[in-house]
Amino acid sequence: MPAPNTKSAGSSRESAQQLRLDHERREKRSRLLMRWGIIGGVLAVLAVIAVVIVSSIRPDVPAAGPAPAHGNEYGGITLASPTDLAATAARTVDAEAALETRETPAGVEADAGPGPVRVVAWVDVNCVHCADFETTYSAQIKQWLDDGDVTLEYRTVAFLDRNSTSAYSSRAANALACVADTAPQAYLPFTQALFGNFPTGELSDDELSDLAEASGAGDISTCVAEGTFRPWVDFTTNAASSSGISGTPTVYIDGEPLASPADFVTGVEAAIEARGA
Repeated sequence: MPAPNTKSAGSSRESAQQLRLDHERREKRSRLLMRWGIIGGVLAVLAVIAVVIVSSIRPDVPAAGPAPAHGNEYGGITLASPTDLAATAARTVDAEAALETRETPAGVEADAGPGPVRVVAWVDVNCVHCADFETTYSAQIKQWLDDGDVTLEYRTVAFLDRNSTSAYSSRAANALACVADTAPQAYLPFTQALFGNFPTGELSDDELSDLAEASGAGDISTCVAEGTFRPWVDFTTNAASSSGISGTPTVYIDGEPLASPADFVTGVEAAIEARGA
């Protein structure tokens, strides 16, 4: 009987094993390709969703637009009393215009000669620390304004739109500008009402309009819905950033930065006393 061809048998086993390994590699490659295809599809869907969300948050906000009545060249609105806003010239703003980078913000220095202390505050309506600041000091601020001891300029920014799915900082700042434009006597009450509402969460456009009306501003619903002063809000925000303002609240008292909100009353009283000396 002829001897078995062990060499041939071994080769067959090796070929079979190689075929099996090749098959397993192809299967593994197919599974990987399928997995990456699924991941790629999911990422594409998420990208589309992100675009839709961003588009809904900032629906065609133009770069240029009007400033509200009483809006100054720095993006601020100044209370001369609890019911009066400082007059300003009519102007338009361009949020994309190049702004000078400054170490000290423009328009914060003390006014020359006797007169009220100049307080300038950068705030964001969606900022918890700003809400705390307003809640703590609103009565004192009103008293100083009543007595003619200070002017208070709000530069309301939208730093915290990044934390909102509805661009609440921008929408609320726009609503404040709407009130300044047509109902200056309601600007302080509406400001205090907005910050007082902080614990209950973000407001819709209709709720912003209702709160403004309850604060004595009348009907601002069209201005709110159309985002009339959204370019102004962007301008104010960009001007703040170019001046080194990176957080809120940031407060200057007669040109000097306030080190801590806890020192606000002490700082303002010292400035009032210095002006009376």
